[in-house]
Amino acid sequence: MIRVAVNGYGTIGRRVADAVLKQKDMELEGVTKVRGDYRARLAVEKGLPLYAADGRHVPEFAKAGIETKGTLNDLLKRVDVVVDATPDEIGRGNKPIYERAGVKAIFQGGEEHSLTNFSFVAQCNFEKAAGKNMVRVVSCNTTALCRTLHALNSGLGILKARVVLVRRAADPDETSKGPIDAIVPDPVTVPSHHGPDVQSVIEGLNITTMALKVPETHMHLHSVIASLKGQPTRDRVLDALAKEPRVLLVDANAGFKSTASIIDMAREMNRPRNDVYEAVVWKDSVSVADGEAYFFLAVHQEAIVTPENIDAIRAVSGGIGKEQSMRVTDASLGIA
Repeated sequence: MIRVAVNGYGTIGRRVADAVLKQKDMELEGVTKVRGDYRARLAVEKGLPLYAADGRHVPEFAKAGIETKGTLNDLLKRVDVVVDATPDEIGRGNKPIYERAGVKAIFQGGEEHSLTNFSFVAQCNFEKAAGKNMVRVVSCNTTALCRTLHALNSGLGILKARVVLVRRAADPDETSKGPIDAIVPDPVTVPSHHGPDVQSVIEGLNITTMALKVPETHMHLHSVIASLKGQPTRDRVLDALAKEPRVLLVDANAGFKSTASIIDMAREMNRPRNDVYEAVVWKDSVSVADGEAYFFLAVHQEAIVTPENIDAIRAVSGGIGKEQSMRVTDASLGIA
């Protein structure tokens, strides 16, 4: 059994903690919180061992009537791997803590690639993560692009990819960030950082990206153009995408008219928190002209990296291969 801690019980941490509980080869030893808020109380009510991020916050939990098992340092003594799900750029400060504790660590895409010098997407580089002490699961957008572009690059070969990312302004509960009444180039400078981030996983891929954010909370939407080698056809592109793990093809004729339809599908499937773990491609958007493939790609930013974190835990722990790990993870999360 792989003993796991989740440091940070927010948007990503809650999902990863629940996913760890579903794995037959993992034990969730505990989660950490900074504040004794309703999320901390719910974690205790769910039976999760709760730890304070550090000793300074213990009195706050006691004042709120929430029992903690100790601090992060106490938790790290009990685990093999910690998933750092703290807010962006906090992980860099936590890295020395994990190193002193002698535990392996999985960081999130809000951290820089240089923090671990290894960025992870399961189907792209699972085997290369074996034995590493620290890896970074890339961001939601990079994860979706890596899955779909890996499919095309492996099946046909990519000469160049160009992507325009329409990003949600904030997660549903991030009221301090939105809603906004604007369309914001984010960043204004071109290209955006997303292309180099994809290259940190798929080395040598020729890709340029630009991004903007809009008054939306639930999903991102990418417009992807990929120049392909040889004589690509629409059928070959569809076949490559259909065969790729964790890529879901949907059809507007079946009622998928927007990202809202995709979230509604997850709701009706009884997915926890309406989570969509797959990178979602509109089948009817896929077209090929003059050697270039075009398609729309939807990304549920809150959920898509959940299976990647589970596979990353196995990858650094060893003893299981990529196909088996992905198969077990997908079965546990209900990914077809």
